[in-house]
Amino acid sequence: MTRADFEKEVLINREPLRRFLLNLCAGNSSLADDIAQEAFVKAYLNMNTFRGFSKFSTWLFRIAYNCFCDNIKKNTRTQSEQVENYSVISHGEIDEKYRHQELYMALKLLNEKERGAIILFYMEDKSLIQISKITGTPLNTVKSHLSRARRHLSEHLSKIGYER
Repeated sequence: MTRADFEKEVLINREPLRRFLLNLCAGNSSLADDIAQEAFVKAYLNMNTFRGFSKFSTWLFRIAYNCFCDNIKKNTRTQSEQVENYSVISHGEIDEKYRHQELYMALKLLNEKERGAIILFYMEDKSLIQISKITGTPLNTVKSHLSRARRHLSEHLSKIGYER
């Protein structure tokens, strides 16, 4: 892959990747931008390893997903501390076009595998096979993550009376 090819692919995938990360980060645009930047740098430094066995976007989303998971691992806070910290999100932390704070809070309650699967499937319109490649998870496990994530989201959103 040449530098020009890479730049073209980055332009095509910049907004979908940022949207994906923004949803993974529960609306925290600063964190999403930081992780996106890290993913683009890693992709650039490793562009010679892209062999075209999958779409460039799948390869790039995999790098970004791994960066997100690494960020989660760096944060040694417990799940309850994370939920407590996100229970009140100021408008400064959320892009104005993302007004559904309850949905972000519900997504934040999911573990990163469930959250990644649900966002990739419903918000990024990725196939189950693409999700499997992006997350490095077997296909049947992706199906299980989606099923559990749907159930957990439904339970949480119905408890708080969330309406679309």
